[in-house]
Amino acid sequence: MNLPVKSVDATREFFSALGFGYDEAFSDDKALCMVVSDQSRVLFLSEPFFAEFTPSGIADTSAGAEVITCLSADSREDVDRIAEAAAVAGATHARSTEHTGMYSRSFADPDGHLWEFLYMDATATIS
Repeated sequence: MNLPVKSVDATREFFSALGFGYDEAFSDDKALCMVVSDQSRVLFLSEPFFAEFTPSGIADTSAGAEVITCLSADSREDVDRIAEAAAVAGATHARSTEHTGMYSRSFADPDGHLWEFLYMDATATIS
């Protein structure tokens, strides 16, 4: 996934506070490659660099949502740890949701991108 950001450095600082690491081979002053898992990466691109890859404009996240990126967590505690770290790092629009077997917390990063971290309890049953 590729997302535009106003500042690659500020994005690195924010997501580092949440515990994420980076693939430095694909990171520089225009791009930051965040490691989500062995198979998943998020590539944050400076807005001018991102604009080189799309014929349309960059979404104004202050006026509306472009996407909600949902990532799985291993436990409720992991969901809480990430969301609490995000709040300390400056996240906004924090929200939590709980349904049978599912627990999530969401927030907006400094660029207004919406993130949700979700734990799904495989032992729960829907009645």
